[in-house]
Amino acid sequence: MDIATVLGLIGALAFIAMAMLLGGNFGMYVDLPSVLIVFGGSLFVVLMQYPMKQFFSSFKIAGKAFMFKADDPEDLIAKIIEMADAARKGGFLALEEMEVSNSFMQKGVDLLVDGHDADVVRTALNKDISLTDERHESGIGFFKAMADIGPAMGMIGTLIGLVAMLSNMDDPKAIGPAMAVALLTTMYGALLANVFAIPIANKLTLRKEQEKLNRRLITDGLLSIQDGQNPRVIDGFLKNYLNEKKREVDVES
Repeated sequence: MDIATVLGLIGALAFIAMAMLLGGNFGMYVDLPSVLIVFGGSLFVVLMQYPMKQFFSSFKIAGKAFMFKADDPEDLIAKIIEMADAARKGGFLALEEMEVSNSFMQKGVDLLVDGHDADVVRTALNKDISLTDERHESGIGFFKAMADIGPAMGMIGTLIGLVAMLSNMDDPKAIGPAMAVALLTTMYGALLANVFAIPIANKLTLRKEQEKLNRRLITDGLLSIQDGQNPRVIDGFLKNYLNEKKREVDVES
């Protein structure tokens, strides 16, 4: 579980709720018509932009913001060096007996064991990276759409509330509820966009880049193994994928 995502979301909602409680009765910030306009309306407007299957799969992709944990590049490099040593001693068939937890790496190992040439391995793995990127972009686009539409639906709710208020100016009791709808829909739209949709879209973008970097590392490592390069050379080459501080630590050690 990604603690930062969970703590960030809970913390933001907690501080907002605390401010509401300190400002008076929490119940005055709850309005069902406003909830329906902003949250229900936003979901259905986004649904118009996506096929049904893609719409529901976006929620599954969103789970990566909370549950996904990318492999440590250093662990991937260590595994690739281990495989390079095994391949030098026993050939590519020796890789078949190795335990590989990363599914993308396992796919590449299977291609090597089956005896495909470098172009086939590179094309297959790059195609996998490209298609995975497209799936991630679909989920990211969903939440970016929510971030755009939420405030717009809030504005629509505000206009509805203002129309209701202006049409009942002769009834003082109706002005308050109408004004509440007008203001609360704007607040709900801002909350939907800035507390939920935009942070989730940004976290999914980060996850996408992390996974893409790891897959490129794995692709380069497996192609180096196939090329028969020395494990020490492969290690030095793949260390370029680490940030500069980690590379410096490795050199000093």
